[in-house]
Amino acid sequence: MESNMNRRDFLKLGSIGTVALTLGSAGVLSLAGGTTGFASNADTTKGKGWGGYGPLKKDPNGILDLPEGFNYKIISTSGQAMVNPSGDVVPGLLDGMAAYKGPKNTTILVRNHELGTNHQWPVNGKNPWSKSAAGGTTALIVGPNREVISEYVTNSGNIRNCAGGPSTWGTWLTCEETRNMGHGFVFEVNPLDPENEMSRTPIRDMGYFSHEACAVDPSTGIWYLTEDNDASFLYRFTPHNQSQQLGSLQEGGILEAAALDELPSNQASQFTPGQKVGVVWKQVNPERAKEDAMALGCIRFTRLEGAWFGGGALWFDDTSARTTTAPGRFGRVYRYFPATNTLELFFESSSTNELHAPDNVTITPWGDLWIAEDGNPQGDRIIGLTPEGNVYEFAKNVFNSSEFAGVCFSPDGKTMYVNIQSPGFTIAIWGPFARRNSARQFAMSHAAPPPGFAPQLSDKIIAYAEKEGMSPLAAAVLDRHGVTL
Repeated sequence: MESNMNRRDFLKLGSIGTVALTLGSAGVLSLAGGTTGFASNADTTKGKGWGGYGPLKKDPNGILDLPEGFNYKIISTSGQAMVNPSGDVVPGLLDGMAAYKGPKNTTILVRNHELGTNHQWPVNGKNPWSKSAAGGTTALIVGPNREVISEYVTNSGNIRNCAGGPSTWGTWLTCEETRNMGHGFVFEVNPLDPENEMSRTPIRDMGYFSHEACAVDPSTGIWYLTEDNDASFLYRFTPHNQSQQLGSLQEGGILEAAALDELPSNQASQFTPGQKVGVVWKQVNPERAKEDAMALGCIRFTRLEGAWFGGGALWFDDTSARTTTAPGRFGRVYRYFPATNTLELFFESSSTNELHAPDNVTITPWGDLWIAEDGNPQGDRIIGLTPEGNVYEFAKNVFNSSEFAGVCFSPDGKTMYVNIQSPGFTIAIWGPFARRNSARQFAMSHAAPPPGFAPQLSDKIIAYAEKEGMSPLAAAVLDRHGVTL
């Protein structure tokens, strides 16, 4: 969502510049009924004390509250000169982002710019897809000292490059969040070969619709895509070439949308418990994906946002979903297991204090689920959920009301990168992050929701789940989406 910088924000920006900061003293956190977190000096490297990094400490510079022991540095700012000899400035409206291993212990960041057709700081590429469009992507080469060595355009001529997803072979899929002026496609960007012909060639079989995010299942090469529109649908793209190599997506594939398949009662008795209602995928024409999904009765979400695949599960969220237990649209988080075709409602907010408007979602290197907010009237935050059932705040934007976007980690897991979309900061954060733990990533994908975060389950839903041999979280999906239990 685009936002403008007001005079107060501009004055704050002018007095700050680039900041490196260490925050306050240790403590504990209790949030939304979850168990308490650990102080930042706890032993997080041996699987003990998992739960958070302590309470947020007030940032004297008024930008980013973080737990004690964490540092941050603004490494790139919209409107300022790029670190290159071209004379270009950093484009505006920073959004989705991914991090890749570069040479000599560097990190390569690929960054979206959610721009339309006009902006004071457009993406000025040499090989645009559409000359009238201001959006696109840039790359940053960041040294081990977290200083930017160079910045450059990687693709251009797009409209509203919102989110996307990293491939398993080192490229970035950038998604257009629109379906206007002939735009609404996915483009593949190779940061090592910027502005090549591939970067300006839409992958048409991945659909023409208002794309948000995409995520790949590394075990199959199948991509999952979210649609940011009302109504929106969850899609999957099965490439004809599933080798997961450069150029494989350009060979096309099959696009499908998720649906709930309720068998007639006279057939349901022929199946074992748990098969009465299940997720099925219905093929759609990529050029009219939304229309086909709607006509085929696929699952209608309110407005899908972030997506991340990890530990055998796809995580995605519906930022504007209306809760069933309180007025307002605070959002839901879903979890899908391709191995069993099971869709679960993992989280459903009932108050802003829990989580408001979930957007960017990722699994950290040590296995926690991180969710970035977009639209919390009390200030957008990054919230962490652990496999052990704990909940904690990791960061809060105290500079303005703009969203966090593009949460990602350096290949070594020691640095987190995130954007504040407007006025446009790319920020490096480092400190006592826990070590990489693939077992906890898998555990998170199979964990129960933390206390206070689980969706409200009626006796009827629980009874139905027991009868059909399915999880209550899967039964909650059916209930929220109109299946008669």
